[in-house]
Amino acid sequence: MKTLSLKIDESIFDETEKILSRIKIPRNRYINDALRHYNRFQRRQMLEKKLKEESDLVGRESVDVLKEFENIDYAG
Repeated sequence: MKTLSLKIDESIFDETEKILSRIKIPRNRYINDALRHYNRFQRRQMLEKKLKEESDLVGRESVDVLKEFENIDYAG
């Protein structure tokens, strides 16, 4: 485990404390779970961006290939 010191907005801290008092889990566990969830969300965002970029590239390549086929003279 790593020790971490961080500054949290007071409103976020207060809300978190209220939630923790109701769900009865340690603050440390709650923060770890929140970070795990947010990391998963960020990885998905990065993957989505990469897939979109690659899809756009494939789309452009497909258009170029179709144009090349259109320019082929099939009369022989």
